[in-house]
Amino acid sequence: MFTVTGAFDDGATYTVQVTGRADRPVIGSRRAVALVELHQGDKVLLSPTGPMAAVAGDDGASVLAVLRKYTDVIETSGAAPRQASVPGG
Repeated sequence: MFTVTGAFDDGATYTVQVTGRADRPVIGSRRAVALVELHQGDKVLLSPTGPMAAVAGDDGASVLAVLRKYTDVIETSGAAPRQASVPGG
């Protein structure tokens, strides 16, 4: 389990816990929960250069990738998966 703090495009902030559970992948912000649920099964890049993976509630890396793609992730804490850096960046 790890915590993600971020902001939506409209400036609203959120803090959620990513649980790693398929039945309840995110706890906290209703908007963030809905966002993750909306994208369940979609393919998402796990890092800027890949690989691609299907979003699954029990896969914390894919849940974090959705949050990074559709919101501005400000901070992660706890046992968050590490994202590969952009080559040359």
